[in-house]
Amino acid sequence: MLRRLYDWTMGLAARPDAMLALFLVAFVESSFFPIPPDVLIIPMVLAARSRWARIALVGAAGSVLGALFGYWIGAAFMDTIGHAILATYGKEGQFATLAARFEAWGAWAVLFAGLTPFPFKVITLFSGAVALPLPLFILTTIIARAGRFLLVAWLLYRFGAPIRDFIERRLGLMFALFLTALLGGFYVVKFL
Repeated sequence: MLRRLYDWTMGLAARPDAMLALFLVAFVESSFFPIPPDVLIIPMVLAARSRWARIALVGAAGSVLGALFGYWIGAAFMDTIGHAILATYGKEGQFATLAARFEAWGAWAVLFAGLTPFPFKVITLFSGAVALPLPLFILTTIIARAGRFLLVAWLLYRFGAPIRDFIERRLGLMFALFLTALLGGFYVVKFL
């Protein structure tokens, strides 16, 4: 089933309305859909490399608006819809533990999840459920999603098809290393 969904999503990239499809996939991925927008961004950029920034920004816009929808679900419907979505990703039994961690890390969790392949919808739901301040949530989501999609699209623009395999296999590691360096930098600045 998941493979058919992935193939269907990849097929959207070849359609004339691919930008709209990207926006919609990015929107629903941030709140409940399992396939990340990268599966559309990659073939779209490879097909039209000069449009890399526009493609990435359309994905980011859809993702940010979808994240707001996920936040709303977490804030208003966590006990019903929110727990059903978490159950889909095997996270329902971890709600109390994750909520406690989220209270401590908040925006950093949004940034980490937005930059990595971690299911972003889980974090958007938790953000609403624990009432992370909305302006902070929006700002962090914009930075994370625009940063991720722009980097992926720029790498494809710069290096073309050979970078596709690298991105698909090592994207999580790449962003985890970036986030570690960023947090390390903040730590050094704070304590020096």
